[in-house]
Amino acid sequence: MTNYDVIIIGAGPGGIFTAMELKKNNQNLNILMMEKGNPIEKRICPKRQSGVCVGCKPCNITTGFAGAGAFSDGKLSLSPDVGGELPEYIGYQSTVDLIDYVDEIYLQFGADCHVHGVDQPQKIRDIRTKAIQSNLKLVECPVRHMGTEVGYTIYQRIQHYLMDDLGVEIKFRMPVDSLIISDNEVKGVEAKGETFMAEKVVVAVGREGSEWFKKICDDHQVETKVGKIDLGVRVETRNEVMQEINDSLYEGKLIYYTPTFDDSVRTFCSNPGGVVSTEYYDNQLAVVNGHSYKSDSLKTNNTNFALLVSKSFTEPFREPIAYGKHIAGLANMLTGNKILVQRYGDFLRGRRTTEERLNRNNIRPTLIDAVPGDLCLVLPYRIMKDIDEMIQALDVVSPGLASDETLLYGVEVKFYSNKVTVDHDFQSSIKNLYVLGDGAGITRGLMQASVNGVFVARNLDKKS
Repeated sequence: MTNYDVIIIGAGPGGIFTAMELKKNNQNLNILMMEKGNPIEKRICPKRQSGVCVGCKPCNITTGFAGAGAFSDGKLSLSPDVGGELPEYIGYQSTVDLIDYVDEIYLQFGADCHVHGVDQPQKIRDIRTKAIQSNLKLVECPVRHMGTEVGYTIYQRIQHYLMDDLGVEIKFRMPVDSLIISDNEVKGVEAKGETFMAEKVVVAVGREGSEWFKKICDDHQVETKVGKIDLGVRVETRNEVMQEINDSLYEGKLIYYTPTFDDSVRTFCSNPGGVVSTEYYDNQLAVVNGHSYKSDSLKTNNTNFALLVSKSFTEPFREPIAYGKHIAGLANMLTGNKILVQRYGDFLRGRRTTEERLNRNNIRPTLIDAVPGDLCLVLPYRIMKDIDEMIQALDVVSPGLASDETLLYGVEVKFYSNKVTVDHDFQSSIKNLYVLGDGAGITRGLMQASVNGVFVARNLDKKS
């Protein structure tokens, strides 16, 4: 049995910045990070070279140092209005100040100095005008793009800094089995038959760990509430169609309330010149994602982005993660645990995309092993209607997006709907158990997860 001051579960951005800030403020703290996946130098996905998934366990795309988001595209959203709900917890100005603080740290470790979305005001004004004409809300968000391959290098430097310079102990391939709780107070964790004790425990798991954390919450009566479900598709089109947004904003963040159901649909994680990719969760559940490299030599002719429908459910519904996995599982059932792809024209007509129609498309799929099929057999009608109406609205801003040849990949689902009840310091209903990030339903991206870690660390330090 080993005793620590703080145990941090999860080595994604939230956990990283918690550990870093704690050590900066108190070098004497004895901190243990426990991570299900590999150190960053071993996070290599064979599929990105061979095109064939070999079923790494755990998946090197969704687990490991820096978490899943870092290996998708490495975008830092510099607006408090994007990437989570932190302003509702800590205040708007506090979020702004901490974003600036965290952004400076990323720059110190090698992030690109260029910020997209601030230097072409007239083009942005033109995009905003077209968005308004189509009842779309443009959320203006400066973006610092690290890129998939550069992000790898940045987080490699951060990993070495934490371990070698700050003395943070990190145990990789060490998934936590359970929490040790006595008299409504956390005392430590159990993992692989070992016991690790600590005065405080921080759960900083990302989307990949959300289902595990939900079970932990259920087992130990940690107070939670049902969050929203984000479910939809990933859209792929030619760069020419998205050029105006790509050149001036890099990522156009647009929100639409659909005329039929008044549902909220948003664009998410746009990747100019990018690649559509697969994420694998437990039991080889395949869900779609996307990423983009920094180097021009690695860019493609296509842009991809997600369209996500946000839905809240009422009682007695209590299983948002299971619901999302069920929908994704239907697609997996049709494709043999691969991603389904459908032309927008076929989607409109309610017919399956065939290999022949896909081969004559001008837009070539960047996810080579995607299986042509029919999303109508997978998605609920309401979700399909929302996606269709969103694409029609986006066609006003980016003419050509509603082309028959635009590709839709399914299913994209974000597993951050286990929303944990916390106080101002992000302490849960269990004393000394702190939660943060995507897995707790608080954030939805690299920057706010990183900021959340800094905030928790500063408040933990005050209570030490």
